[in-house]
This record gives sequence, structure tokens and C-alpha cells, in this order.
Amino acid sequence: MTQLPKFIVAACTALLLLGCGFYSFTGASIPSGTKTFQVNYFQNNAILIEPGLDRDFTNALTDLLLNQTNLDLVKSNGDLVYEGEITEYRISPTTATSDNTAAQNRLTITVNVRFFNRKAEDDDLEQRFSFFYDYDRNQQLIGPQKDAAHEEIFERLTQDIFNATLAKW
Repeated sequence: MTQLPKFIVAACTALLLLGCGFYSFTGASIPSGTKTFQVNYFQNNAILIEPGLDRDFTNALTDLLLNQTNLDLVKSNGDLVYEGEITEYRISPTTATSDNTAAQNRLTITVNVRFFNRKAEDDDLEQRFSFFYDYDRNQQLIGPQKDAAHEEIFERLTQDIFNATLAKW
């Protein structure tokens, strides 16, 4: 194969990748010139307080953004700013048995998120995100069970927040 066809293929590929704007392999559509993000501490304002939940959620959102974008984390003046609060931490029965006792319980966590995009202010949003974890009535939501529940809920919440703010899904 001669050099000219290799050059043409390389040039066409570069044009396709550069001509479509800035996209990441995770589906993020990050405005041109955006280099930084900050995640402010998500205060736990739920009626039922779970110690450390606010810190763990803030860290989970920060980690997801670090892993799925090439943006730098800053403490202030970020191009993208995430802030909000945990508004609900609730355990409730979901299904009943024939003797009117809970067969399954559900942990629900809801967060209110405010997103500010200093490069594209039309993208700013405030939205509530909620997800749940179901577990058997005979299990206690403590230790590894509680950690697994929080991890599963945080994974879904943070991905939903990412999709709403950067992937526009």
C-alpha cells in the first residue's frame, strides 16, 4: 500500500473525529473550553440521618466525574459545579405476606442536584434524583448489606446525574 492512501485514510479519520465537537467515549458532551469541575458537599437534610452518607455520596459523584471525563477537579471556580442535598433516606415495606407482615423492605435515597455550567448557562439545571434498593425482611440493613445497598444506589444516582448534566440523555 502506498503512502498516499494511508495519508488519506488518516486525514479522513482525523476530520471525522475533530469535526463532530468534543465527545468522550462515555457519551459526555462537554462544551469547548471546559477544563474543570467542582462538587460541593451534599448536606444530608433527610429526616432519617445515616452517618457519613453525605460524605460518601459526595465522594461517589466526584469519583464518577473523574473516571468518566478528562476534567480536573477543583475546590472553587469550576467550569462545571455540582451542589445539592440529600433530601430523603427512607426504609419502607414494599410487599406483604398473607399475615400482613412485610416480605421485602426498600431503602430509598433521594438527592436534589443543582448543576451550573459556566461555559453554557443554558445547560444549568435543578432536578431531584431518586433510586432504591430492595432487601428481604429477614435481613438487617447493617454492615456489608448496608454498604452494598448504598453502593448500588449511589452507582445509579451518580450515573443518572451524569447523564442529565453531561450526556443529555
